[in-house]
Amino acid sequence: MSTGYLESGRARQKKRTRDQLIAAARELIMTGETPRIEDVAEAAGISRTTAYRYFTSQTELLAAAYPETTLSSALPDPPPSGVEERVALVADFVIDRVRETELQQRAMLRLSLGTVAHELPLRQGRVIPWFVEALTPLAEELGSESTRRLALALRAACGIETRVWLTDVAGLGPDDVGAIQRWMVDALLAHAVETPPPA
Repeated sequence: MSTGYLESGRARQKKRTRDQLIAAARELIMTGETPRIEDVAEAAGISRTTAYRYFTSQTELLAAAYPETTLSSALPDPPPSGVEERVALVADFVIDRVRETELQQRAMLRLSLGTVAHELPLRQGRVIPWFVEALTPLAEELGSESTRRLALALRAACGIETRVWLTDVAGLGPDDVGAIQRWMVDALLAHAVETPPPA
């Protein structure tokens, strides 16, 4: 949506309308749908014409409905010193958040697999810096590139993509999925200490 449109005249009312559309999109996503702008407008009781003033594409609307976070770190302040505990804290946060917002995550994954713009949240690598920070105690030993590669592997183990495969293909229940993901994180970290990821 044009920032100018939101900020020009009746800004509070426009924000309420935008919030209504986002809330309706989230509700539809929670039913397992990947709604179009028309579907969301109807659910929100807002005309299609008005809805398109706020969101010009399905991708833009669903990106706005994605469970965002403004966190720059998943570690407490002060963070623990041990790398195992630091990585476990980040992994637990990511795995739990993906589980809590699985339907929204699945909707965004479907869009991410298509030929859509690259500003989608799943394509921005927002979790990777959290793992890089968690790996700080190992960074000097591993080197910057191997540290980043390990962060990528840890993110892959924790993400919605792995959760979907373990659920839909392997047939595991939610608790078992989380347990396997945490085991994968532990195994990757332990192996990386012996054999750093190729840089």
